[in-house]
Amino acid sequence: MNAAPRQLSLITGLLALVWLWAAIEPLSRSDWLLENLLVFFFVALLLATHRRFAFSLGAYRLFALFLALHLYGSHYTYAETPLGDWLRDSLGLARNPYDRLVHFAFGLLLTCPLRELLARRAGLRGFWLDGLALCVAMAMSAFYEQLEMLAALIVSPDLGTAFLGTQGDEWDAQKDAGLAMLGALGALGLRRLFGPRQGVAA
Repeated sequence: MNAAPRQLSLITGLLALVWLWAAIEPLSRSDWLLENLLVFFFVALLLATHRRFAFSLGAYRLFALFLALHLYGSHYTYAETPLGDWLRDSLGLARNPYDRLVHFAFGLLLTCPLRELLARRAGLRGFWLDGLALCVAMAMSAFYEQLEMLAALIVSPDLGTAFLGTQGDEWDAQKDAGLAMLGALGALGLRRLFGPRQGVAA
């Protein structure tokens, strides 16, 4: 067994442990189940397409890190995470900012894997590759905001406040999408600055 499958197995095992921890006595079981619809769908999609398209090891690390951040939020609900409370108190913010952090992480962590997919499947390079990766990340972020709304309305309207995590901010969806865009720009900028590294999404 070479290094890559071993490392991928390790990543999978660590993520499974985080999922198990998040599943044990979450703050709101109903919200946890609703939040995990995303995890179930995303992991199933990666498993279903793995034989036809395998991402780089670096991309799987980024996926795992993003999912771990999401699972942490699902355990406490995004509006009540201890890390978010600490950031709120330390920075003198008016609200728990953990949901903002994860939306920023969406762009920061998932744009390079998207770029990798476009480079290998669409054959894009340079400006067009970076530009389309940014556009796809922004579109996915906006689409997710719509899915959040529909999931809250269809699956459990009573969980709308906890699931959406708006915390009374009428511009919550726009701010979340904006932070995802900033994260995507940051990812592309860092890649331009430092260049691709071994095991990191190309």
